[in-house]
Amino acid sequence: MSQNPSDTNPGLKKHQPYVPENTEMRELTLRAVLLGLAMTVVLGAANAYLGLRAGITIAATYPAAVIAMAAMRAWKGSLLEENIARTSGSIGEGIAAGAIFTIPAFLMAKAWPSFRPADAYWKSTALIMVGSVLGVLFISLVRRGMVEDPELPFPESVAASEIHKAGQRGAEAAKNLFWNIGVGGLVYLLGRFGLFAADQDFHFAVGQLGRSQVRLGQAGSAQVVATGGTAMFSAPSISPAYLGVGYIIGIRLAALQFSGGVLAWGLMVPLMMYFLGPQLRHYLPADTPENWSGMATSVWTFIIRPIAVGGMLVGAAYTLWGMRKSLTAGLGKAFSDLRQTADDRAKLIRTERYMSSKVVFSLIAVTFLLMCWLYIRISGLVWPAVLAAVVMLVVGFFFATVSGSLVGMIGSSNNPVSGLTLSTLLIAALLMVSLGVSGISGVAAVLGVAAVVCVSASVAGELLQDFKVGYILGGTPSKIQIAELIAVVVASLMMYFPLMLLNTAFGFGSRQLPAPQAGLMATLAMGIVGGDMPWALVVVGIFMGIALIMMRVRSPMLVAVGMYLPFETTFAIFIGGAIRSLGDWMAKRRGYNEAQMARVDNAGVLVASGFIAGESVFGLVWAAVIALSYVHTPWLRSGAEWIKSKQFFEHPSYIAGIGALIALTALLVRVPISSAGDPNEPAPPTAMM
Repeated sequence: MSQNPSDTNPGLKKHQPYVPENTEMRELTLRAVLLGLAMTVVLGAANAYLGLRAGITIAATYPAAVIAMAAMRAWKGSLLEENIARTSGSIGEGIAAGAIFTIPAFLMAKAWPSFRPADAYWKSTALIMVGSVLGVLFISLVRRGMVEDPELPFPESVAASEIHKAGQRGAEAAKNLFWNIGVGGLVYLLGRFGLFAADQDFHFAVGQLGRSQVRLGQAGSAQVVATGGTAMFSAPSISPAYLGVGYIIGIRLAALQFSGGVLAWGLMVPLMMYFLGPQLRHYLPADTPENWSGMATSVWTFIIRPIAVGGMLVGAAYTLWGMRKSLTAGLGKAFSDLRQTADDRAKLIRTERYMSSKVVFSLIAVTFLLMCWLYIRISGLVWPAVLAAVVMLVVGFFFATVSGSLVGMIGSSNNPVSGLTLSTLLIAALLMVSLGVSGISGVAAVLGVAAVVCVSASVAGELLQDFKVGYILGGTPSKIQIAELIAVVVASLMMYFPLMLLNTAFGFGSRQLPAPQAGLMATLAMGIVGGDMPWALVVVGIFMGIALIMMRVRSPMLVAVGMYLPFETTFAIFIGGAIRSLGDWMAKRRGYNEAQMARVDNAGVLVASGFIAGESVFGLVWAAVIALSYVHTPWLRSGAEWIKSKQFFEHPSYIAGIGALIALTALLVRVPISSAGDPNEPAPPTAMM
């Protein structure tokens, strides 16, 4: 039986939950579960849209806590019912993160013929469900030691638990959140209807494209020297969601990501175009446009992005190395917990009643058999598929524990699940190559392993965060596990549909929906299994990542992701981080004390969360409109085409978009500053830590 830290250290004060351990109240009720399921579907779909566009997902714990608290107060529900609703409601974001990083890769790698329901629904749903269920089971084995570990601060869990305890302040926060969801959605729709241009490209050319001069080199050799070059930049997207993302992650992380875009578009693309000039056409697709913009975009797509892949690989390895101590401790606690007997469980108080480890292991065994069958169906192979399932099981447990440790240290918003998935994909791909597996079957097997591990790691981190909230509030762990299992099954069944809508509307890998992590997974799987990986460019990226580590860059992975994402995306996120810095500077200049600064921070994160949710939800609505314009039903198609055709201006101006950006900036600064309140009031719970 696992011991409580206070049992082995008498000097350590025993944890006292908010709801005493001997108190019984309503907890796992039908209304709490239904509310949570509704939130998990909506928040999961919204995060799928945001992740495919920006390559980033935002933890749903905070908005789910606010919504659950507001709804349960209206229904006169209990605190523990709120916790169950938030627990069920936030897990959809974890499933979305795992799904959008891998599922589109099957289509981008041509492992699936299409993304129509007949070709993709059951496959994607099965992969997501197996991964999410395994995530719940894996983290259940290590949950207690990690939840009670004093070295893991669980910042977002602490914030979420304080929101539940905040009572009346939470109701006011809910009102603020919903209002800003409307603002974010409205600005997004105004851009779609042409009131302003949401994006604008600029390029600065030197010389003339396609012209070169010949000069005599050493020993009389002729050298072709390009006389033209270009630097192409995009203005920041007028996107409430991107601004909100930047505001939440802060200027330091936003600047790191933006530096990758500056490195790609301000240094690498201009240098290659200047020195290679006309010769670039030998390295680019034949249909590359004969203009500066087209050439620069192709250079970024086919040369810079593989370099970014190398940087991401180094970033993933660096992340794993930094977590080595947490990983070792987590695995040790997982195996020691297996010694728990039936008598030990009978003596447990309510707040220590977890699902039996023996039951968890039995469910893992059943899931493993189902996973073998699934991989055989997806790849068409037998023994390689079984071996892939074994690799997934071992690596999946390994990375689920790692993901939980990361969430305990930095929160789920910054959990680098994609980095863990990259490592898994490389292991599986090299394994398939060593077995002589190649072609689409090998690619499908590799992506199948990556998909399950990615979803599993993401869900494991979210669930451990929920366990910590329950630990603080005094929830019953076994009821939290049951609520999570119900939620992951429902979310898995529904996640395909927003992905289908977004793919139909924009297309995975397009400029509007770049799906950076999925594109990376597809590139790696095809390159390693197919034998045509542009290794020279990847090696360049690897050395670049090593150099970033040597320079002590805080997150080499984030710089590489910035190189991979469109410039306008990272620019807008950077603007959001700068807005937060501006607001913090203004608050400090006014001499606000610690309590006032906490209220300013709370209000700012609420506004930013509303912007993100608003654009994400209305982005899904717009995607549905576009998808309906392709259906065969005449009245649905004509109605959707009519909506799409409604434009304020035929050629909208980006200057008008700057006006919208200024208005959003004013909200992100003014609302938090005006929420500082009386300096003598006690500090409220912080939204992010």
